[in-house]
Amino acid sequence: MVSAVFHSPLDAAVQARAERAQAAASLTAKPVPPATRPPRMPFDWRELWLRVLPPVIGFALLVGIWALLTQGSRTFPTPAATFDAAVKLFADPFYRNGPNDQGIGWNVLFSLERVGVGFGLAALVGIPLGFVIGRFTFFNRMVQPLISLLRPVSPLAWLPIGLLVFKSANPAAIWTIFICSIWPMVINTAVGVQRVPADYLNVARVLALSEWKVITRILLPAVLPYMLTGVRLSVGTAWLVIVAAEMLTGGVGIGFWVWDEWNNLNVQHILIAIFVIGIVGLLLEQLLVAIAKRFSHED
Repeated sequence: MVSAVFHSPLDAAVQARAERAQAAASLTAKPVPPATRPPRMPFDWRELWLRVLPPVIGFALLVGIWALLTQGSRTFPTPAATFDAAVKLFADPFYRNGPNDQGIGWNVLFSLERVGVGFGLAALVGIPLGFVIGRFTFFNRMVQPLISLLRPVSPLAWLPIGLLVFKSANPAAIWTIFICSIWPMVINTAVGVQRVPADYLNVARVLALSEWKVITRILLPAVLPYMLTGVRLSVGTAWLVIVAAEMLTGGVGIGFWVWDEWNNLNVQHILIAIFVIGIVGLLLEQLLVAIAKRFSHED
């Protein structure tokens, strides 16, 4: 069976008009240019030199002055002699010849472990305490005089108290790290809580939010940059204090290693330890600065 399809004159006219409009549009349309890649920006060599060259010049100036002052000296090592000793020292930084004769790598790790434990305990106590001090005026007025009294005390003054209480050098050193690390975290966290805009807290009152939700939803995001600043200051202080504490307590650690090398009159190793302590402190500082920038809302 053959079926026929019939079109009305109106349909034929509409179709013809649509074909003419399409043909006219194709004649007047502008050709679309092919997709092109954005122009490649030239490498900024000037910015690279401004970042790299000044530190290199400063370090070279330090080494030059050091070499000039130690030229012909028999007591203080030259940069070349110190470099040779560093090459030999770092050839095997993790050797062990007994409990009191270990490589510099193990001593750095033991010091970092003490700093981590003392600093972690200080964070567990100091950050919640800072929230409470900043949130409640009564508690702030009660604790603020104690903080003002104890904060200026030298951290090493707390070391004998730790030795008396714990009867051991390792927990006494951790106690010293704890007591010197807690103050920056308490103060910065409290200041951050006090600087939260009052409008935020007024909205929380209108919505009848619980105290836990006020802390987790409003205070914590606003206080986080202040809290991280306190953490950064605390870890720098902790790394500074552990060296002096280990000199007094003995055992294993970078501070004890420096003191032991002094007893052996090995000044080259003391200079190497100074650079190692500075590099480790710099890395800890840069790590916490990067974390603080990650959570900063200034931009």
